[in-house]
Amino acid sequence: MDLGTFETLLVEQDGDALVVTVNRPSAMNALAGQVIADLETLTLAVESQVGSDGRWPVKGIIVTGAGDKAFVAGADIVEMQSMSPDEGEAYSRRMQGVTERLEALPLPVIAAVNGFALGGGCELAMACDWIYASDNARFGQPEVSLGLVPGFGGSVRMARRVGAAMARELIFTGRMVKADEALRIGLVNRVYADPAALLEGAKATVAELATKSPVAVAACKALMSEVAPLPVPEGLDREAQAFRRAFETEDKVEGVRAFVAKEKPAFPGR
Repeated sequence: MDLGTFETLLVEQDGDALVVTVNRPSAMNALAGQVIADLETLTLAVESQVGSDGRWPVKGIIVTGAGDKAFVAGADIVEMQSMSPDEGEAYSRRMQGVTERLEALPLPVIAAVNGFALGGGCELAMACDWIYASDNARFGQPEVSLGLVPGFGGSVRMARRVGAAMARELIFTGRMVKADEALRIGLVNRVYADPAALLEGAKATVAELATKSPVAVAACKALMSEVAPLPVPEGLDREAQAFRRAFETEDKVEGVRAFVAKEKPAFPGR
C-alpha cells in the first residue's frame, strides 16, 4: 500500500495492519504543524485507497509513537508560544479535522500508547476507535496548567470515554493517570506489560479483524458514530436501515453461505 513518504511519520504495512508511527522522539513526538500536515495527507491518502470497489489492502490502522518516552506528549508548546489568537484557533481546527477524518475512516483505528499521551496526544488517542496501552503509559489533559483549554477534541471525547464527572475532574485538575487507572475508568481497553507486547497485541487484533467482513466492520463503525447522539428510537431506525443495506452486499451472501456450509468465509469486500 503506497501512501508516499512523510517528514514526521513512519508508515509501514505489516500484514493486514497499517502501522503509523509519529516520529519526533527528540520532541517526545509533539504535534508540530508538520506532524499535523503529515497526518492530514496520510488520512486523505488512506481514504482514497481503502474501501471502494472491494479494495481493502489493510484491515486496520495502528497509531503509535517513536521512542520509549511518549506516544505523543501533546501539542507543540514551543510553536504555540508565538501564536496569535487567530493562529491558535486555526491550529486547533486543523488538528480537529485530522481527528474527524480518523473517526470517519472505514477501518478500525487502534491507538497503541507507550509512555506519555498528554494534551493533544491524549486527544489523538481518543480519536482512534479504541486505545491499548503499555504499563508505563500516562494519560492526561494538562491544558489548565498552561492557561489553556483542550483544543483537539478533549472536551468532547473525554466525557464520552469516561463519563461527564470523571472527564470534568481530569480536565479541570489536569491530573495525569497511569495505565491501570486509565483501564479502570474505561479510557483504555487493555494494558500490556511492555511496548513490544503492546504492539504485538494491536497487530493480533487487526489479524482477528481481517477474518471478518470489511464491509460489515466499516458499516458498524459508521453506524455507531451515526447513532451515538440520537435518541434510542431514532438510533434503532438507523440500525434497521443499515441492517437492510447489509443484505445488499456480496459479503453478506458469502458470510451466510459459509456459515451454512460450515466453511471459513472468503469475503470479497463488496
